[in-house]
Amino acid sequence: MGVSVNQASSGEPLARRLGTFDATTIGLGSMLGAGVFAVFAPAAAAAGSGLLFALVLAAAIAYCNAVASAQLAAAHPTSGGTYIYGRERLGHWWGFIAGWGFVIGKTASCAAMALTFAAYAAPGFERPAAALAVAGLAAVNYIGITRTAALTRVLLAVVLAVLVFFGIAAFPAASGDGHQWLPHGPLGVLQAAGLIFFAFAGYARIATLGEEVRDPARTIPRAILLALPVAATIYAAVGLAVLLVLGPQQLATSTAPLAEALAAAGHGALTPVVRVGAAAASLGALLALIAGIARTSLAMARHGDLPRYLAAVHPRFRVPHRAELVLAAIVIVLVLVTDLRGVIGFSSFGVLVYYAIANASAFTQPAGERRWPRWLNIAGFAGCLVLACTLPTTSVLAGLAVFAVGLVIRVLRTQR
Repeated sequence: MGVSVNQASSGEPLARRLGTFDATTIGLGSMLGAGVFAVFAPAAAAAGSGLLFALVLAAAIAYCNAVASAQLAAAHPTSGGTYIYGRERLGHWWGFIAGWGFVIGKTASCAAMALTFAAYAAPGFERPAAALAVAGLAAVNYIGITRTAALTRVLLAVVLAVLVFFGIAAFPAASGDGHQWLPHGPLGVLQAAGLIFFAFAGYARIATLGEEVRDPARTIPRAILLALPVAATIYAAVGLAVLLVLGPQQLATSTAPLAEALAAAGHGALTPVVRVGAAAASLGALLALIAGIARTSLAMARHGDLPRYLAAVHPRFRVPHRAELVLAAIVIVLVLVTDLRGVIGFSSFGVLVYYAIANASAFTQPAGERRWPRWLNIAGFAGCLVLACTLPTTSVLAGLAVFAVGLVIRVLRTQR
């Protein structure tokens, strides 16, 4: 599957092969990843029963970010997402900050998703199973974006079936008795919203695929605004079910909230179904992450913000094959030597900065490119900054450190 340097150059475009359904599927598969099986526990620890308010707040900010991304993607239909939008609308440094935060934060998320999959699918053999999962999904991405979309459809169908089954089994046992509302106050709600936002951020994957979507000015906005409300509705239903069945205190300490809720509802023998759903969701999120990171890396390499070697496009499959192979190798090393399943807060910080830049970029668009009012961009920008600042201190410090390293590297490269 190799290709020589003279067979692929940074100027070669990717192939436009995705329609609205495929783009929506990839976005929804990203949002209904392992987060739906894991994010409610840390959210409940931060906000107690207030996680329902946190979910509404996260969804509202996600909507502001989604319309900004849709509007920008229609005007800039190329790979790279907010890296390109920030670069074109605000300047090179802002684009770099967005791209660097996305690539580094989501690479860590890839390792987390792979390990989460392995924990459900191959307990006791997590690291080799995670490495094999990364290698297999990288191979799918390598042979074309249509293969990525096809596998995402299969995995998403499994996840949706499991979540519907969970709702039918768990809701009859739901009870709100004894639940304390807002035990941690407004700050806890904001922290929980920042963590839950991590799970909503999958629509970014649609925008990063802008160079591979047919009629992008029409398809990308439609796909983003189709995927987000579906995901938000599912998260609301699942979050309400686990909160009412387990209660905020038990939910806050749960390592497998959906499985424990099934057991509490008297269906403990059916928890393997949740295990299958979590494994499929983790694979779906990982598949979309690999695709999105590779496209952002391609855009950054084209502009010299990453090694130009990564800008190659495969002559047959029309994918950024070198970026995908390098990413897969890095993630495999990470899953073999460390455990990054606790990176939700760190990744949320990077994603919130990424979307703050997207909102600022959308704010600068002229009337001829606008589809939504500017006040949504202001609300999204402010919301992202507030949630980023109220995340756990360790997550904020880790995020700031990653951005500082990236800026130092770019300064040194610029001077050279």
